[in-house]
Amino acid sequence: MNWLTNFVLPKIRALTRKEVPDNLWRQCPGCEQMLFHRELAANLQVCRNCGHHFRIGSGERFGLLFDGGFSRIELPKPPLDPLRFRDRKRYTERLREAQGALGPGSDAVAVAHGAIGGFPAVVAAFDFAFMGGSMGTAVGEGLLAAANLAVLQEASLIVVPASGGARMQEGILSLMQMPRTILAVDMVKEAGLPYLVVLTDPTTGGVSASFAMVGDIILAEPGAVIGFAGARVIEETIRETLPEGFQRAEYLLEHGMIDAVVPRAELRATLVRVIGLLRDPRPPAPTAVAALPGPELPG
Repeated sequence: MNWLTNFVLPKIRALTRKEVPDNLWRQCPGCEQMLFHRELAANLQVCRNCGHHFRIGSGERFGLLFDGGFSRIELPKPPLDPLRFRDRKRYTERLREAQGALGPGSDAVAVAHGAIGGFPAVVAAFDFAFMGGSMGTAVGEGLLAAANLAVLQEASLIVVPASGGARMQEGILSLMQMPRTILAVDMVKEAGLPYLVVLTDPTTGGVSASFAMVGDIILAEPGAVIGFAGARVIEETIRETLPEGFQRAEYLLEHGMIDAVVPRAELRATLVRVIGLLRDPRPPAPTAVAALPGPELPG
């Protein structure tokens, strides 16, 4: 009996079993429902049951925001491992692993340009899948390149961060990207061009303490975690229990930190409306001039 159950039966099952991919279903972390991948993709990676917004990459973000076609730009390549950092792995090895998923030469940010609502726009979108979207020298170079391109094309600059903060493997060099990105934003603002930010989950650390919170208009996706330090660290520091929903997009909206919380399905239409108002404001209504009485003519 053991021979039949341990040897023959598994062989029969192996012959009749159909290969089913493991990625056909995803479990929603919000409501724990199982979601079919095609339905999830058709709904822009948003759960139909509870509205949880899954993280998406830069490619999907570009396709969502631009009118149609868009062009990516090649970003400057800084030194890969300036500090020769190593923890459990070499930093160069971690970079190779991250680039294996997104492509050679990639980093936590990608930049593309095109049109949004007919207006020229440059979008810098983060990939959280690349080392948690951490900000290193490459991200600073990418945002500077995006700002320069926006000024050159007289285009709006839109940044979509999704980051855990500065990249520890680059030490002080990663922290130096905070003032560099602020300078990049100032270039765009001094040129009189709109600078818009769309905060996604998560936007934390040095990213939230620099370019992410200085937009002319700051939007956020529902439920996005936005803040500097983690909630647990804050609670241990101030020795108080934080309010429910602390550091969520809705909480920041209630306290005046951001301008609007916009579902992903409405994000493009909202950006089109905002860019249109900033780039092409309606002309003032014509002033009615009262007719002045003329000189009386002799009879």
